[in-house]
Amino acid sequence: MDLSWTVVVNFVTLYGVKVLASLLIFWVGKKTASLLTAIVVKGMRKSKIDETVTSFFSNVVYFGLLVVIILAALSNLGINTTSFLAVLGTAGLAIGLALQGTLSNVGAGILLVFFRPFKIGHSVQIAGENGTVEELNLFSVVLKTADNKQIIIPNSAVIGKNITNFSAKPTSRIDLVFNIGYEDDLRLAKETLQSLIEAEAKVLKEPAPLVAVSELAQTCVKLTVRFWVQNEDAAAVSFSLTEKVKLTFDEKKISIPHPPLNPQTY
Repeated sequence: MDLSWTVVVNFVTLYGVKVLASLLIFWVGKKTASLLTAIVVKGMRKSKIDETVTSFFSNVVYFGLLVVIILAALSNLGINTTSFLAVLGTAGLAIGLALQGTLSNVGAGILLVFFRPFKIGHSVQIAGENGTVEELNLFSVVLKTADNKQIIIPNSAVIGKNITNFSAKPTSRIDLVFNIGYEDDLRLAKETLQSLIEAEAKVLKEPAPLVAVSELAQTCVKLTVRFWVQNEDAAAVSFSLTEKVKLTFDEKKISIPHPPLNPQTY
């Protein structure tokens, strides 16, 4: 009985210490992997490497180190990692079939980094979603919307859809449409719009702004105002000009007709 108890104590002591040591290896290794990844990222940013490449490569480094740490912890437990890798390789086909979506995301992520249709910080439309690119990792692209929501799009969906990059070029064209009544002075309205555009400091001189009649609608004349701005100024100029047009039209007694309301049926 004493002998059996001694065997149990020795067994628990031996393997208990190994389990604790393996857990310690994993914990320290995970912290070290995070630290090394942060150092790599810092070095890449210091070298002014593109942020998209930096974001993706940091994920590759971290997960690669994590695999090594897990293998080291298993080896400390006495598990033959060579045999483990052989078994894992044999099961690779089954795992690959089970993780088709995940692996396709990784492959798509590599293509995105290689071809770089966008960069971190670019304003884009991907898979019907608009936002600013915050991150490109092994599995997904993370967007931040204008109202501060986060959208996560799998890399495979990004590759399989049209990508509109609003930041690829430094300037954007803005088209605004204003309605005036048929009884209003068309020339005065056009001159008013032209002067308001020319007074906007952030509107580019080239290409030259345009004010033109775009449609003779049923209840109004539609005037299109077309101009170019730096990307970062697009929203501010649009809001500012729209407000100024309303105030100036009011001052000059130029009407802004509304579509007629549909009559209510009872």
